[in-house]
Amino acid sequence: MKARYKRIVLKISGEALQGKKEYGVDPHVTLSIAGQIKEVKDLGCEVAVVIGGGNIFRGLEAATQKGMDRAIADYMGMLATVLNGLALQDALERTGVFTRVQTAIQMEALAEPYIRRRAIRHLEKKRVVIFVCGTGNPYFTTDTTAALRATEIGAEIILKATKVDGIYTKDPMKARDARKYKKVRYIDILKKGLKIMDATAISLCMDNNLPIVVFNINKRGNIKKVVMGKKVGTLVY
Repeated sequence: MKARYKRIVLKISGEALQGKKEYGVDPHVTLSIAGQIKEVKDLGCEVAVVIGGGNIFRGLEAATQKGMDRAIADYMGMLATVLNGLALQDALERTGVFTRVQTAIQMEALAEPYIRRRAIRHLEKKRVVIFVCGTGNPYFTTDTTAALRATEIGAEIILKATKVDGIYTKDPMKARDARKYKKVRYIDILKKGLKIMDATAISLCMDNNLPIVVFNINKRGNIKKVVMGKKVGTLVY
């Protein structure tokens, strides 16, 4: 078996590490995701991960609902991604995968600073690189970070891991008549206001012709299927 893609960026939400818990990280779920990443790496694919922090703290929600200063709330959300990144690093290394955590906000005791050429070198040495702290700037989401880092390191595709098996016309959890898209264009995502990634991330992918696959990470083996070129989830092109 051979991977279709040489280098990918896997975007994982903080909630994906949460499992069925109301808050925080479920070690069993994190270990399962690490096992799936190892399967992909064993195919010869170079893997970078961008991780969110919504299972611990969500900056935009705190700013809109609790009246916090948006920039401060976003910085707190960035720090939450560090906790998730370290948890995933621990799980990956327990499965025998060498990793490096790179942060957009310097914290030398915990992670390397993000340096593009160093990140590429780690990937070439078959290490998994985990990007934390978003872009290092408030007002930008981790979806935008995934689009930015994927472009910078020359990834061929973004794998957007979610709790549903693709993009739908409506929320499939609420609407029975929701229809799933097999493929959808970037511009249609923006025109129809489909809330799968923010507009900045979609625009960046569109400008750089970077495809996105949206898929269900809770179904084990899906990451491997996408990397092998099988039709899983929804392709954004």
